[in-house]
Formats: sequence, C-alpha cells, structure tokens
Amino acid sequence: MTTVSPTEQNESKGVGGFLDANVYATKKSIAQGMLDVALLTANASQLKYLLQVGHKHEFYTIMVSLIATSIILQILVGAFIVILGTVNLNREKNHVRANVLNNMVTIFIFIITVVNIVISSFGMKGSDTPAFIGSTAA
Repeated sequence: MTTVSPTEQNESKGVGGFLDANVYATKKSIAQGMLDVALLTANASQLKYLLQVGHKHEFYTIMVSLIATSIILQILVGAFIVILGTVNLNREKNHVRANVLNNMVTIFIFIITVVNIVISSFGMKGSDTPAFIGSTAA
C-alpha cells in the first residue's frame, strides 16, 4: 500500500483542502489550445484553397476577409489563454484579472464561432467535387 505524505497531498490541493484552481485552469487551457489548433488548421487550409483559386471564387474577398478575421481572433485567444495560464488563482487579488481574461476569451470564442458559421455558409465551392486527372472525353 502506497502512502502519500502530507506535503504531496497539499501540492494537489489548494488552500483549505480544495482542489487547486491552477490545475483546472491548466487543463482547460490545454484542451482549449488543442481545439484552437484544429480550427486554425482548418482556416489555414481554407485560406490556402482560396488563394489557389483566386478571384475565380465567387465570394473571394468576403471569404479571405472572414478567414483572416477568424485567424487573427484565434491568435488573440491563444495569447489570452497563455496569459491566463500564468495567473496564480490561489491569490485572491488575481481573481478579478483572471475573470476578465476568461470573459474576454469567451467573447472572442463566440465571435470566432459566428465568423466560422458565416464562412461555412458561403462554402468552399469545388472542394466537395472530385478532381479528375486526365481527359474526361471518351
């Protein structure tokens, strides 16, 4: 049977025996970061497609603007999450700062979601049609 020293117990728990809020914030930041990377990758792929197609795409200017806006907001959210991860939540004076940062992240994520819904509504014309190599004539 393994025994846990009181020092080890206190490291995983915060003040008063409650779970450390920093551990929660770190896990939340990591999960949020993985989702941000996935969305950033999708937006980069969409932007690459648009730049390859060029002005032939019916909504080229609008799509490039929306995708660029989404990418910029995602970078801002990433920066806020990094800053939020450095805030020591065990200090009561940092609670207001952490709350403001968390609210800003939430607002920006909402805006990113709306922007990406609009991007999806315009669609990526041609991306769902198969590409034929060679001649299609019989």
